[in-house]
Amino acid sequence: MPTPDSALHRGQANERLQTTMRWVLLAMLPGALTLTGVFGWGVLITGLLACGTALCVEAAVLTLRKRPVLAALNDYSALVSATLLALALPPYCPWWLTVLASGFAMVFGKHLYGGIGNNPFNPAMLGYAFVLVSFPQQMNHWPATHGLSLMGGLQHIFGLDFSSVPAPDAWTQATALDVLRVNKSLTVDELFVRNPAFGGLGGHGVEWVNLAFLAGGALLLQRRLISWHAPVGMLASLFVISLLCWNGSGSDSNGSPLFHWFTGATMLGAFFIATEPVSGPENPRARLLFGVGVGLITYIIRTWGAYPDGVAFAVLLMNMAVPALERLTAARSTAGEHP
Repeated sequence: MPTPDSALHRGQANERLQTTMRWVLLAMLPGALTLTGVFGWGVLITGLLACGTALCVEAAVLTLRKRPVLAALNDYSALVSATLLALALPPYCPWWLTVLASGFAMVFGKHLYGGIGNNPFNPAMLGYAFVLVSFPQQMNHWPATHGLSLMGGLQHIFGLDFSSVPAPDAWTQATALDVLRVNKSLTVDELFVRNPAFGGLGGHGVEWVNLAFLAGGALLLQRRLISWHAPVGMLASLFVISLLCWNGSGSDSNGSPLFHWFTGATMLGAFFIATEPVSGPENPRARLLFGVGVGLITYIIRTWGAYPDGVAFAVLLMNMAVPALERLTAARSTAGEHP
């Protein structure tokens, strides 16, 4: 039978969890708004669809498990996972793909292992990886920076037919990472001048999105809701390996360190995905190594892989390495204490 002290402890833990999740959602807001400004209404539509699906699936699973539904939904963890997933998905992907990814994340990424606090993998990235592997064609349709109108976005996402809203002939384009990966003729300088996917430092518009997520991450660091180890490890390793493999602006260039920092989901991954506390390490040294691994694998997939970005797979692969990282850092700590 639970004691009053244990009930009080659980209550305090739930309150801390709610506070943390609310701050995480708030910190993601600048990046989400900037992403919406760059790509249009599809970001908001996909986000609402992912969050609604996550809440419904979580409520259904909790009911089947005979667990209190309202108490679990109030911890905001489902909303955080769904928001992360929606920010990673192409803004105008079909509605069913968002529903499938969000439902998969909740069931197989979270509740299959017993719910929050027990998941070995990042739920949002598991859902993203599932649909990326299963439906690569739909996952590679990224819009040009102007995106679509609200009615155009609804038409495209839900397959509706609004005769008064003609769809533009061409509103998608390859991302800067895709263009650089397949480029064999133009120099990087020429790509930045000629290709609309490129901006000042990284992807056109996406560089501002990364700056916004960087600002949100700085807020979480200032509030001490996340530690610096995983973000610094990821950004440092990504910077170093891209610097070592950077061969200038030639046609065979793999991109500069700043390009890789401000393109794709770098800052979102560094401050909001790699810092997920449950699927990541607890030991600070292990967190640092975890971030280093995420940065290295992200670069490898971006440069020589076949997927548009490497953050999701990098995080999931490093999730599998967490037990080994914990043992390694614990052994070194013990050796340092007992010379």
